[in-house]
Amino acid sequence: MSLEELTQAGFDVHETNHAEAILSRDFRDEFTDLCATLLAVRIRCTEMLQGGGNEAPPTRRLRRSLAAAGWGKRNIVVRKTVDGVALSSRSHEIDHVHHSERGTLALEIEWNNKDPFFDRDLENFQRLHADGAISVGIVVTRGQSLQTAIRDTLTACAKVNNLHSVDDFARLGIKEPTANQRSRLQRLAQDMDFATATATMMATKYGESTTHWKKLTERLERGVGNPCPLLPIGLPASCVDIVEEP
Repeated sequence: MSLEELTQAGFDVHETNHAEAILSRDFRDEFTDLCATLLAVRIRCTEMLQGGGNEAPPTRRLRRSLAAAGWGKRNIVVRKTVDGVALSSRSHEIDHVHHSERGTLALEIEWNNKDPFFDRDLENFQRLHADGAISVGIVVTRGQSLQTAIRDTLTACAKVNNLHSVDDFARLGIKEPTANQRSRLQRLAQDMDFATATATMMATKYGESTTHWKKLTERLERGVGNPCPLLPIGLPASCVDIVEEP
């Protein structure tokens, strides 16, 4: 399996410093499992309508799938000693690590965090690679097509699921709106139907200052994370299913 299969399926991919060559040669099985796991990702539109941060249902499912494929959480500790005397020690918690005799792969999922988390991930990968602790750093986030389609996706979802009032929120697992949100919904609903107003409000949870493809590639263009081989992957809009909840 190759990155071409991901791109053909609509995923955004941007490798740096020969990451694909390293993965396809030294980590072929791990790379195949990773691609298969990503190609199997499905997101129910109501899960996006519910909002949520980086531990939203789609993230939890992907984490479980990766863990089942051998990508478990790990705390990587780097210690420097001189003549047996410890000079410094640094700890890096990575959500998904796959270790073999050929090296170590590190992966972070940034579904809907604040975008500075990209700096943290890429700088961690840079330091770990410089210390010989990892071979490739991988980041999975919302792709460009998914980000661009957020409002239309949420609107279609709200309409398919007959979202007509705040009373319908509980049925779809959406949190009870705050007083400010109720006020905003009322203002929006003056110019559009309630489903579109709700989608418009919920879309702000996936705004420009959150983790998505554009924010990640901006950092790559600035050289954040270099010279670590990096493989950023963006989930496409086609991962989202517009479904009617029972």
